[in-house]
Amino acid sequence: MASVSAWLEAFRLRTLPLSLSSIFLGSFLAKYHNHFQWSVLIGAVLTTLFLQILSNLANDYGDAVSGVDNQDRVGPQRGIQSGKISLREIKIAVIIFSLLSLVSGVLLLIVGSHGLQLKDLLVMLGIGIVAIWAAIKYTMGKNPYGYSGWGDIAVFLFFGWIGVLGTYFLHSHKITIDEFLPAISIGFFSAGVLNLNNLRDRENDKHFGKNTLVVKYGVQKAKYYHATILSLGIISALLYTLFNGSSPWKWVYILSFIGIIRSILIVLKNGNPALLDPELKKLAISTLIFSILFGIGLLV
Repeated sequence: MASVSAWLEAFRLRTLPLSLSSIFLGSFLAKYHNHFQWSVLIGAVLTTLFLQILSNLANDYGDAVSGVDNQDRVGPQRGIQSGKISLREIKIAVIIFSLLSLVSGVLLLIVGSHGLQLKDLLVMLGIGIVAIWAAIKYTMGKNPYGYSGWGDIAVFLFFGWIGVLGTYFLHSHKITIDEFLPAISIGFFSAGVLNLNNLRDRENDKHFGKNTLVVKYGVQKAKYYHATILSLGIISALLYTLFNGSSPWKWVYILSFIGIIRSILIVLKNGNPALLDPELKKLAISTLIFSILFGIGLLV
């Protein structure tokens, strides 16, 4: 049986702060509009953590089966790749975290559904089920969408619009066009983290048929893509504050752009994929800092 430390490595704890960015931002927006509920925040945090761990475990399984995780891969060793966890153990863990995500998601809907119409409740339930499916099918099973270049869109949607707006909706039971702008920011910053991952792994991914956008369109275009999506994330946040700002404190999140702009420059200059590995964590933390500072600026 695998050790506790092996499972903690398989959970990829360093990915969890990024997944919480959307939940925090959606909750900050709800607090700003006087719709905040602690029960929704706690439920959303638990559900998101379960979904992220589920995605990581399914990714470990799928990449191990396909051969993508091997001794030539850049970055930290995965559980199956290192031999610390078996395929069967990972598969059981995927089932367990699928159930945890489902139960947690249903409980979240219960605490956040008071006063909701049935059709809205069913839509939110459907989104939750799709989120579980998406977490598993990224690299696991037949024809995983992560092997066809659709991972970036999925990350943008689930970390951005669905993560931020879904959380805000459960707090407030409404969504206005304004909330789409900060949700776009989180979505693009999160997609930037995935792009860094794919730039790092590009040679190995290409060899084993994992056709990410980097593999499909080449390194140089992927670098320009990285600069573009992070820049669009910055612009979306600035537009929100320009349209809704009054206090100078609402601009405090600009401090987080230091790390995000740094990521753009590092990627544009990079010639060694291995050097990009620590940049994933840095961009993820910058995204979390953006979320927190954005929220503080709203509430001060």
